[in-house]
Amino acid sequence: MSEKKMQSYRLTSIEEPTDAMLTQLMKEAAEDAKKKSDEAHRKFFREINDDINSHLAAWSKTYNVSFNK
Repeated sequence: MSEKKMQSYRLTSIEEPTDAMLTQLMKEAAEDAKKKSDEAHRKFFREINDDINSHLAAWSKTYNVSFNK
């Protein structure tokens, strides 16, 4: 399937997409969803880690204790 043909096709087109077009569309959609999911996963755990570190710093200051790893 040529890139030009894929770019020119619109789902609102009167003609039905070929199996190759549908396969390509689904592959691209799956890759995009995986990429977004991976980034959301990394962001979620990065934010949790940042939150833990800020709480540890506050507790360390308040109670004069060290939470060094």
